[in-house]
Amino acid sequence: MLEFLLMIIKTVIVFAIVLTHVAYTTYAERKIIGRAQARMGPMEVGPHGLLQPIADFIKIFFKEDIIPVKSEKFIFQIAPLIVLIFTMVNLTVIPFTANFVLADLNIGLLFILASASIAVYGIILAGWASNSKYSFLGGLRSASQVLSYEIALALSLAGVVLASGSLNLRDIVIAQHNSIFGIYAIPQIIGFVIFIIAAFAETNRAPFDLPEAETELVAGYLTEYSAFRYALFFLAEYVAMYIMASLCALCFLGGWTVPKFLTHLFPFLHKVPGLLWFAIKVYAFIFLYIWVRATLPRYRFDQLLNIGWKVLIPAGIINLIIIAFVKKFL
Repeated sequence: MLEFLLMIIKTVIVFAIVLTHVAYTTYAERKIIGRAQARMGPMEVGPHGLLQPIADFIKIFFKEDIIPVKSEKFIFQIAPLIVLIFTMVNLTVIPFTANFVLADLNIGLLFILASASIAVYGIILAGWASNSKYSFLGGLRSASQVLSYEIALALSLAGVVLASGSLNLRDIVIAQHNSIFGIYAIPQIIGFVIFIIAAFAETNRAPFDLPEAETELVAGYLTEYSAFRYALFFLAEYVAMYIMASLCALCFLGGWTVPKFLTHLFPFLHKVPGLLWFAIKVYAFIFLYIWVRATLPRYRFDQLLNIGWKVLIPAGIINLIIIAFVKKFL
């Protein structure tokens, strides 16, 4: 009973911290993009606009929840929950440190890939159930995009699994720390680059935000959504960003560890808590998300699919063959 209670407390703490991060990531994004465009970003609500996320939440919470008359009402209503639940559940298998993980699964990496795949069904259902041409096109784009880029994402992570010999995220970090470089991003640079590009497409972020593409589809699959249901999609997108950032930190950047050659050069690095290292790596990836949105234009849909099928998937297969060869003969 005590163990069950501790698990609930840990889960509530993790979810609360992540949701707070999501709220202030929206603030950070508006500030960073504002600076990139020679603007100040939010400044009115609180000192330097620090209370803006709270004001946004209060505003959207009291908005009217509009359900289109000709929509498939039940599916329209549950679609945001499908996306959010199957995104949030991934937080349970992410090890934030060597000793802090809610569910230490032997197939943790496979679990995340499977959950992310199911979450996409929520977007497809939202596009179809809205009974809107813009929403339907956004749902179709999302289906095509995920089909293309999830293969590339899985191939990039397959190299990590092959090198570490495990699907357990904690084991992957330990194997990585004991490798020559201490991180897989250097020897598996091809897989690392593929993962970064596929992660942008997987989370529908610029320059691959084609399912939402406001210049073409108004808001894509989100067009008919309002109030709290819209916020659930928004929330799921930012949680997914943190999931991908955490995966990048764990599978390619050594997680909560520091490469041994660095600790030999700078012994004081041993004193830095592992959770801080993990957070720094995750924040760096989140900053990359925002920086790319501020600087790169959106790709055309045919370009998006061409990159996935003609570049990333073949490169992922080549990367996997190289890793298998090295693992076998060297």
